[in-house]
Order: sequence, then structure tokens, then C-alpha cells
Amino acid sequence: MTARTIAEDFLMSVCRCFTLIALLVWSVLPNLSQAETIALIGTGDVSRAFGPRFAELGHEVVYGSRTPERDDVREMVQATGGGASAELPADAAAQADIVMLNVPWSVAEEVALGLGDLSGKIVIDPINPRVVGEDGYRDYPTYTSNAERIQNLAPRAFVVKAFNTISADTMIDPDVLGHPVTIPVVGNDAAAKETVIGLAEALGYEAVDVGPVRYAHIVEGLYLLRSNTRDLGGDHFEYHFRRRETAAPQTIQ
Repeated sequence: MTARTIAEDFLMSVCRCFTLIALLVWSVLPNLSQAETIALIGTGDVSRAFGPRFAELGHEVVYGSRTPERDDVREMVQATGGGASAELPADAAAQADIVMLNVPWSVAEEVALGLGDLSGKIVIDPINPRVVGEDGYRDYPTYTSNAERIQNLAPRAFVVKAFNTISADTMIDPDVLGHPVTIPVVGNDAAAKETVIGLAEALGYEAVDVGPVRYAHIVEGLYLLRSNTRDLGGDHFEYHFRRRETAAPQTIQ
């Protein structure tokens, strides 16, 4: 074997090593080829919880605020990092692939209408409409879900109900409970739901598709049950849908 052949073999081995290292590094970093621009409409607790976490996954985060120049909004943008920004709600939605509506339920429809054309965009709805009765229990204000109303207002958008069943601290850290947390997901478009499920799983949750958007009122009801148990019974819990290893029997003997 000549010196030239030995040198060529050595260079080939070095190249293979660098290729392997690059692949290993890429596998543990956020998949930037799938990174999306996510507009978080509203600057309350939900946006503050999810914005930095989306940015950590490699997504571009833009907050939608009526006053993007406000000091606390600027501080939130700075804390988010990753090139995050703040715009007026319609401007934030216009540049986004995914729009997350983090506003009070009483103004959700008004805000959605003000976002402009949402055609082709995934609209995540984590909102929980509720009223409090004289007995102290939270209840539905109407039996048409918030997600269905948003879908009716933006028929060419892909509305997905998700993230509404968890508490604020679980939004920040899904591991705070020490056990898995399940995100029920509903919507009419299968691909949009798969995207949101992938996002939820990347954030550290389990997620399950439980049907089209007409089932959103049931998912919104899960919040009512959790909230009533917390406020009136003093018990705090999160949902975990445990998968069966075997199929359920069709009949009960």
C-alpha cells in the first residue's frame, strides 16, 4: 500500500467521522426544516407560557398585541428569545403558519374577525368559555363550542381545539406532576391535527385525536370538570388518557 493510498483512506475515514458527528448533532437539535412561524394572539398567561417553549423548539414566535410597544410586551419578547417579535394582531397572523388564540372567550370571535384572512392557516384554540352559576359551578355559556364558532367565522382555516384542558403551571412545565399529561385534540382537518399533535408531543405532552370539531364542546367540558373540582372540592388534577395494551371487549358479560 502506497503512502498516497494510506492518505486517501485516512481522509475518507475523517470525512465519515465528521458526517456521523453532524448527523448525531442534527438529531438532537430542533428540526429547523419543519420550523414554523407561530403567532400568539394575546399577551396573557397562556402566551407567556407557550411563547418561550415554542421558541426553544426552533419556531419563530410573533406575539399579537394591540399595543406591541408596551414595556411588558417588549420584556416578554426579550425573555422569549429566538428572534421573537411583537406586532399588531392582524400583522402577526398574516406572517404566521400557525395562529394560537390566547384571548378571553368573550372577545374571541371579535379578535378572530380582526385577524384578516386565515385561509390555509392552522388556528389553535385553547380557550374555555364559561359562566359561573349561583351555586358556584362553572358551566357552558352556550352549547356551541368556541372552536366551532371560530371555524364558522374562518371556514377556510383549520381550527384545532387543543391545550385547553391543562393548568397554567402545566403549560410551563409538563413534568411538574411527575406523570404524563394528555392533550385531547379535535378538528376537521387530519393534517392540521397531526401538526398540533406533533407540536404537543415536542413540548413533552401526550396527545390524542378525539374527533372532528363538533366534539370541541366535550373537550371544553373537560376544563369545566377540572375547574369545578379544583375550586369547589380543593382537588387539583390533570388528564392522562392511558392507552390499553389490549382491545376492549365488544360486550360485557
